[in-house]
Amino acid sequence: RWVAGIFQSTKKLFLSERAGQGQTLEFIRKNAANGLSVANLVAGLSSVLCSLNRQYHHSCWLLLVGFLLDLADGAVARQLDACSALGAKLDDFADFTTFGLATALLLQPQGVLDGLLAIAYVMAVFARLCFFSSGKLGGLGGSRGGLGGDFPPQLNVWHPAGIPFTYRGLPCPYASSLLAGTFLLTGGNITLLRITAILMILFMVDRGFYPHDKVLESQLWKKLVYAGGVAAVLFSPAVVASIYCLAWSMSYIIFPFAIWSCKA
Repeated sequence: RWVAGIFQSTKKLFLSERAGQGQTLEFIRKNAANGLSVANLVAGLSSVLCSLNRQYHHSCWLLLVGFLLDLADGAVARQLDACSALGAKLDDFADFTTFGLATALLLQPQGVLDGLLAIAYVMAVFARLCFFSSGKLGGLGGSRGGLGGDFPPQLNVWHPAGIPFTYRGLPCPYASSLLAGTFLLTGGNITLLRITAILMILFMVDRGFYPHDKVLESQLWKKLVYAGGVAAVLFSPAVVASIYCLAWSMSYIIFPFAIWSCKA
């Protein structure tokens, strides 16, 4: 009886440990993508603080980090089958902070006209995210940041009519990446930045189509582009990182379907 009691106790302890490990792994699976969205939010808030302290160089780096995180969170959510409405809302809030508020502060608004341009940029990003959110369940919206998508593939890749999933207007992370890259490359030329911001506002509010790139779930060369972006942002000089991100963003803006569609 004494030996049997020890065996039963050991078995219960072992099963309890396995159950605890299983719950931990399930929690990680369900919240991995949300963790990336939170990291994007933290990057955006940090970028805002850097801009308020006139550390615009650091602010640009954080925006580029947020760009990479935003590309990854939707792919992680779909691969782990951990899509949720909460994740989509969290991602929209992170994107508004990083690609709206934090990016607009790069324009260094001083007077009334500068302030109006910054407000117009934020409102353009807000309109983009609202448009995506309102169309999520219809197959034409949903962002997981305007890029990744936090809903099942059948809702995020194909329209019910069988049309491949596309965006209406330029996704805001690409506009943010372009502005941050321009700032780093030009040393913060405010005139060029404001002209670029006006162009990005027009692209974002335009009704033109852009493909759902799905960089981490597409061809191998797109995954290599992403890996190159990570290496450039984290380990390369500012000039290299800015040129890389500028080329990446501009290729998506100028040749969206020729290069970045799922069939390209």
